[in-house]
Amino acid sequence: MIAIIDYGMGNLRSVHKAFEAVGAQAQVTCKIPDILKADKVVLPGVGAMGPAMQKLQELALAGPIRKVIQDGKPFLGICLGLQLLFERSSEGVFSEGLKILKGSVERFSALKVPHMGWNQVTNLPIGNQMFNGLSSGENLYFCHSYFVKPQDTTITAGTTNYGADFVSAIVYKNIWGVQFHPEKSQKYGLQILKNFGAL
Repeated sequence: MIAIIDYGMGNLRSVHKAFEAVGAQAQVTCKIPDILKADKVVLPGVGAMGPAMQKLQELALAGPIRKVIQDGKPFLGICLGLQLLFERSSEGVFSEGLKILKGSVERFSALKVPHMGWNQVTNLPIGNQMFNGLSSGENLYFCHSYFVKPQDTTITAGTTNYGADFVSAIVYKNIWGVQFHPEKSQKYGLQILKNFGAL
């Protein structure tokens, strides 16, 4: 069973329906026991890091998220869910994330924001299971004004160009993270969710 964490800031129905479409069993939940006993965990998200962290703290979900990752369970962060894994964000008042991965979240400076619509994901590492069935340069759907800057660039699993290249996917041990929305990215996004479900 895949637990999709409900903390009030995600496209929960779309993510749930997308997993159902690829034959994966998933449930939307904010209950800690459900999250801890799940085989895999997904943290979606839309919005800003500060309010998101406040919601996670109010629901006492930060600890369980860290635990399932530490326990080695497959974990997928989507959009804001990816950004929350990092140490800090420059958005608004300085915001701290879950600090699971070292690095920051920065705002696009050269072009208008949000970066919205279809864009290519390139520079896929050979043997990257996330992108099984996809080729470098496939178009996926984005909607964001901030992007992650990992301290360890070896965790980069895909990049996208919006004025300059930015990291649009990461893989680190049992953690997958994507800046795009696979649930809105039609067949290629569904393939990524299918790949995650197969872990």
